[in-house]
Formats: sequence, structure tokens, C-alpha cells
Amino acid sequence: MPSDLKRVSRALLSVSDKTGLVDFARALSERGIELVSTGGTHKALSEAGLAVKDVSELTGFPEMMDGRVKTLHPAVHGGLLGIRENPEHQAAMLAHGIQPIDLLVVNLYPFEATVAAGKPYDDCIENIDIGGPAMIRAAAKNHGDVAVVVDGADYAAVLADLAAHDGSVTYTLRRRLAQKAYARTAAYDAAISNWFANEIGEATPPFRALGGSLVEVMRYGENPHQSAAFYRSPEQRPGVATARQVQGKQLSYNNINDTDAAYEAVAEFAPERSAAVVIVKHANPCGVAEGASLRDAYEKALRCDPVSAFGGIVAMNRPLDAEAAKAITEIFTEVIIAPDASAEAIAIVAAKRNLRLLLAGALPDPRQPGLTLRTVAGGFLAQSRDNAVVDAMDLKVVTKRAPTERELADLRFAFRVAKHVKSNAIVYARDLATVGIGAGQMSRVDSSRIAAWKAAEAAKAAGLPETLAKGSVVASDAFFPFADGLLAAAEAGATAVIQPGGSMRDDEVIKAADEAGLAMVFTGHRHFRH
Repeated sequence: MPSDLKRVSRALLSVSDKTGLVDFARALSERGIELVSTGGTHKALSEAGLAVKDVSELTGFPEMMDGRVKTLHPAVHGGLLGIRENPEHQAAMLAHGIQPIDLLVVNLYPFEATVAAGKPYDDCIENIDIGGPAMIRAAAKNHGDVAVVVDGADYAAVLADLAAHDGSVTYTLRRRLAQKAYARTAAYDAAISNWFANEIGEATPPFRALGGSLVEVMRYGENPHQSAAFYRSPEQRPGVATARQVQGKQLSYNNINDTDAAYEAVAEFAPERSAAVVIVKHANPCGVAEGASLRDAYEKALRCDPVSAFGGIVAMNRPLDAEAAKAITEIFTEVIIAPDASAEAIAIVAAKRNLRLLLAGALPDPRQPGLTLRTVAGGFLAQSRDNAVVDAMDLKVVTKRAPTERELADLRFAFRVAKHVKSNAIVYARDLATVGIGAGQMSRVDSSRIAAWKAAEAAKAAGLPETLAKGSVVASDAFFPFADGLLAAAEAGATAVIQPGGSMRDDEVIKAADEAGLAMVFTGHRHFRH
């Protein structure tokens, strides 16, 4: 096992992000550590008045090929990989004039940021770092002798170790830094390989790499006995991962999962058309509505299931205003997420100290392609995002009666919501608001009955004489395999149905709809969500 303490005499610094660099390098220099650097890093340190060697003084070669070749040299990699207590390694270093490098500080070319900024293909290629990952992997492999820093957040830990151990770093720190170094290069290569897959239109590459950076460690996971952490991927999709938390306590694992579900659902509703609000509980919408204002939409959404909304997540498609903020804070709510918020609305929410307010800056595009993942024992499933939207679907009327304009508007609305309800999913809607939702049942007819029961319970809670399902429309995320689920909707008072179609018994279901006087349209698109 390597000795615990290793003295740092020489450091090689080559960083793209120079935040904190000069102060860190100055502290190293004040400890008598020799500084070696490259390109822009060398320039920054020299301009700060620090004594620093250019890496070409070690290699005997100048930078060439527009900086593509500068550290790929035995003088660098020998200095990183040479095992100090190995006589053969030491003899080779002595014979070839290779000086040991005890500390490597590298952060990589900003490939992810270049892609996120939408730069041209050639710019992305030029921002693929080669020498940096090679040095990082070399130093991390030889962590018995070398400390490697890939994140400026670790500058303080290195300086603290040097101060505590008279210019040496501990094996514990070197090993922790090595783990982080390999994770960083893995995430970097994952970003590059996935970008390439998208560029060449490869939906199922032979190897699929994943990578992310830690946002925060959770108090616990889905349950208190589970550990968890939140990671951010390179994808720049507006939502919980990119949002600014204005106030409130730390988000939990379940908060993040539910908030993502709510914001993706509300993005289905174009803000220029109407205000929309989605209330989510346990990853399922329990109320969704469009309205003339956010407050109007919220009150309509809340009416669908006021019991489930308690302790839920509220997402909206427009900036949070004061009137909506007042209404939402009247009951216990875990999280509010919106593109933005007025100063008055922020002040109103601030009175609820534990209520989290997230501002995402924009809405995600429901039509945008992307990748969704799910782990299974021994592997994971990867699929393209469900980016089908009802507005782009060719709706086919299959019954004798065609839906009215009002019914058609409600049918489209209900199908947007059904896309975000766990399967089997049944959604009752009227006047651009959900009035009953049945989710996650093994039988579609059970989902239909539950949604009808929810509509009746909502009516009781509102003091109304008849179920909210009376005169509603119904959306099903997948086809009705039998007529029973459709007839349950008709019995509840629904007048029109939207479903994908495609069952072997479509004719039977259509006949039942005609006999019940229902209008029905097929979308040709299924929205399973398991």
C-alpha cells in the first residue's frame, strides 16, 4: 500500500475554467511548489506575477497543431505515471531526464457548454479535450504518488491538506480525488459519445454511456432507509434540474420526481393560448386546468381533487403572479414551479417559509426529442422521449356522431393530460379542466370507475348536486380492449371519448359507443406511462 503522505514539489496546471486559479497557484508557490503550465493557463499565471515554467521546457517541444499537441509526451506522462518507490521507474526517469509531477490540476475543454450553446459541428469537435483526459487518467492511476484535481471546488481541500501535513497530501485525499477524476472523464466521454450518436442519427448505439454531475446529496431517497443524490446531465432542458430555488427547504427525492412530472405536464399547454396549472401528487396529476388567469386555472384544477392536492406540487405555464400565489398558499403545498414570478408573488410565497419556489426560466418543449432511462436488474432501458402531441395528430371520428366543437376542445385537453398519467390512465374533463382521473390500475375499466368515483367525490366536496363527470369527455391513454371501460364512462355521464384505437375489438367498442350516443375519435397514438 502506498505511504500515506506524499510531498508536493512540482505541480502541472492546465485549466479551461480559471475560476480561483490564480489564488490557488499563488498558495502553492508560497509553499515552494514549482509551477508548470500550458497555453492560456501559463499566460494567466504569468500575468499574475507568478513564476511558472511552460510545459515545453519539460518536453523540449513547442505546442503545435493549434494546441492539439502539447502534453502528449513522455516527459509529462512519465512524470505522472512513474512510481516513486519502483527502482526501474526511477532509473528510467533519471536516464531520460523526466522530472516527477506530484500534483496535476486539469479541467477539460468546455465540450458540454459548447454543445449546449448550439455551436457548429466543427466547434464542438475542437472542444473535445485529448491531452487533458489522458493526463487525468494517468495521474489518477498513479494516485499512490500523485494528487489530481479536476474541479476547482477541491482547491481548498488540497491547500488544507498541504497546510496540515507540512507540504504533503494524504493517501485518503489522493484516492478520493482519483475517484472523482475517473468519474469526470467518464461523464465527459459520455457527453461526447451521446452527442455523436445524435449527430449521426444512431438511436441505439452498441454502447450507451451515461454521465452527470452532482447537484446535491439528498437527505434520503424514496424512503428513509434509502440513500440518494441528485445529478445533472448535460441536457439543457428547462425544469427542476435547471431551475433556481428562490426559497424553501431542501428538495427531497420525491419532491424532485414529482416536480419534474408536474412541469413536463404543464408544458403541454402553450402559454400564449391560455394560462394552465397542473397539480401533481405521487407523480400523477390530480388536477389540471386551463383558464383566463393562473388563479382561475388553479381553482379549476383544485376542484378536481382537493383532497389529493394537499401537500402536492403546483406547476404553471406562465410567471407566477400575486393572485395565483395567494390562492396556492391557502393550502399546504410542497413545491411551486413556474417559468418566473413577480416580486409581489415571491413576497407572498415567502410567508410560507418551508414552501419551495422554483423558477425554471422557460418551459420545456414537449415536441423536443430526447432520451428517457429506467434501470432494471443488470442493465437499463433507454428510449426516445414521448414527444407526440395531440395537436399534431390526425383525429379520426369513428362513431355516427361527431364531437361538437366544445367536446373536441375538451378531448384534446384530456388527451394532453392522459399522456402524463400513469397507465392504465383514464381522464375525465369538461370546460378545459380535469374532473376525474383514474391512474395506475391493472385494469382499464377500474381506472374508468375510479375516475368516475373521483368526479362524484369532487362534486360532493364542491357542494354540487351531480357528478362533475356529467357532460364531460373521456381520454384513455391506450385503446379500450373491451367495451366495459367505455360503458363505465358513459354511465358516469360522459358524452365523448378520445383514445388511440387499434384493438381487435374496435368494432365492438365503436358499436357500444354508438348505442350509448357517444362521439368517439381515434388518435392513432398511444401514451403508455409506466
